[in-house]
Amino acid sequence: MACCTPSPRLCSRSSAYTLALGLGFVTLGTSRILLLKFSANADNKYDFLPASVNLLAELLKLLFCLVMSLRVIVREGRSCRELGWSSSRSFLNSLKWSVPAFLYFLDNLIIFYVMTYLQPAMAVLFSNFVILTTAVLFRIVLKRRLSWVQWAALLVLFLSIVSLTTGSGGSQNAIAVPGLHTNPLSTPSNSCLLYTQLLEQMRNSSASGSWVSSLPGQAWRDRVVGKLRSLGVGHILLVLQCFISAMANIYNEKILKEGDQLTESIFIQNSKLYAFGVVFNALTLGLGSEARGLTVHCGLLHGHNVYSLGLVLVTAALGLSVAFILKFRDNMFHVLTGQISTVLVTALSLFLFDFRPSLDFFLQAPTVLLAIFIYNASRPKDLEYTLQQEKLRVVNGEVFERSRGDGEELELLTKPNTDSESDEESL
Repeated sequence: MACCTPSPRLCSRSSAYTLALGLGFVTLGTSRILLLKFSANADNKYDFLPASVNLLAELLKLLFCLVMSLRVIVREGRSCRELGWSSSRSFLNSLKWSVPAFLYFLDNLIIFYVMTYLQPAMAVLFSNFVILTTAVLFRIVLKRRLSWVQWAALLVLFLSIVSLTTGSGGSQNAIAVPGLHTNPLSTPSNSCLLYTQLLEQMRNSSASGSWVSSLPGQAWRDRVVGKLRSLGVGHILLVLQCFISAMANIYNEKILKEGDQLTESIFIQNSKLYAFGVVFNALTLGLGSEARGLTVHCGLLHGHNVYSLGLVLVTAALGLSVAFILKFRDNMFHVLTGQISTVLVTALSLFLFDFRPSLDFFLQAPTVLLAIFIYNASRPKDLEYTLQQEKLRVVNGEVFERSRGDGEELELLTKPNTDSESDEESL
């Protein structure tokens, strides 16, 4: 390759680390879907609070990034004040990280409820709708140009997903996994047992109370809920998640690379992001009366099992891998690499989750993947975007030469690589 002429060793190592980053993302993404299913109970619900999983994952990511940030600061002789909010100006500047943190908070919470309604294979296949939402937001927010072939591919993708939604019937509905439900890690205390019994009694009394139907607007709310159920709650949540995920990744990539942030350590940047993530998940557990009561009386690990603890670790590692992809690659690399997870989860669902797809699934699922391929292969030649990428490569080269703070292996990912970059500039 042309990029290998100055230094073949650097070029090959950069490609190797990029490949490792992609494989790591695929492995963690697939594992997360499987663990979400395995950690559910026999009723296909969760005995633990989903926000507790996300809170523990955010704490792990924050701790890791703080340690690595201190390492960067010591190596470069910088002030530890850069990790905190030493002034009102720095605090206001750090508030921009609260936006992607809140969007990621919603994204990580919605996925739990999606998995209670849909089969894993159908969930990952429908999640390809994120390509459509990402493309639209790329065009609106970042002014990226799409070719007519790409718009046609997006239309085929949308119609194929809608056809799968209406034509797969009962094979979409989530079912419990037999024989894989483990006991909780800890035995609940007497206080916890009394509280959960009281909570169950309150639920039963409120569900059976005839006075509820006489409340103002209750009939209207019942009709709305019934309509949502007929449309498919899982599908509605998944479409919402696709929009939230696309907005989070695009905004996060933008602030990771804008201005002098391009040369900033990813660990210092993510320390601010994950600090807000901890705050949002802690508020979820503290402000909700039921969640707060369970956390106070039963503890943060109430209802957790081996699979849910594995889910905490995988969620934390997956979040870090996404941050590295957005920093050193781009959203397109992130979205297209996720298609491998679609194939893996679909194949594993046939054996692990008793997934019995219909003929429509076998006819329409390849159409989804083919539309994604056509979309990626029909890249327009955007001169403005090409010039922007060239500037980014120059800055990345300076980052490699000037600083080793993020770890030598991660900085190799920012080394100019014309051949690999050209394959990913579809958006």
